[in-house]
Amino acid sequence: MSGLLPAVEIEPSAPARHAVIWLHGLGADGHDFEPIVPELGLDRALAVRFVFPHAPKIPVTINMGLIMPAWYDVRALDLRRDQDERGILRSVEQVRALIGREIERGVPAERIVLAGFSQGGAIALHVGLRYERRLAGLLVLSTYLLFEDRLERERGEANRKTPIFQAHGEHDPMVPHDRGVATHRKLVELGYEAEFRSYPMQHQVCLEEIREVGAWLRARFDGAQGGG
Repeated sequence: MSGLLPAVEIEPSAPARHAVIWLHGLGADGHDFEPIVPELGLDRALAVRFVFPHAPKIPVTINMGLIMPAWYDVRALDLRRDQDERGILRSVEQVRALIGREIERGVPAERIVLAGFSQGGAIALHVGLRYERRLAGLLVLSTYLLFEDRLERERGEANRKTPIFQAHGEHDPMVPHDRGVATHRKLVELGYEAEFRSYPMQHQVCLEEIREVGAWLRARFDGAQGGG
């Protein structure tokens, strides 16, 4: 498949049976979450491939137009205002292409977790809730919904029962904790099986969170072990 985003890939020792596609936050790159993989405590027998794509570099309005890795432009402090629909849709197609590649490489959609941090989490949610095939789960950290008012009419049927793990820092100055709470409230209102965890931290991850993420991933993949 041509035109795919470049990515850091961590291959299991056996042929991959599961995959996690993990999107970084604004200004970071695919190496950002690479170091946490050994900390997740996943059994090698699960044979999980991790894919950490690099977002394209674009000017970011809120950062004085500086060019940096971003999944879309951020134009206002209020993340609900003036959303960059063109950039969002570009990233949606790029992430869908990465899912398609995993399927081509023999990992079915129901064994793929789509994950992300901050605006990477926003894209992961946007794609996963609309994707036409059931995924193993959505793992979204320190994030929020894009185009919240359109979700009910745009969401797909396939992932209405897909487990969602959402986590947020209580002292997050970048994506306020109440945005995470509001996102969770909306997901639950629409009938999604969403978990929400808060941690005493800012716009970051912490060891307790990583351990809970690992346990959640193990549950998703252990449950798929007997499937095709």
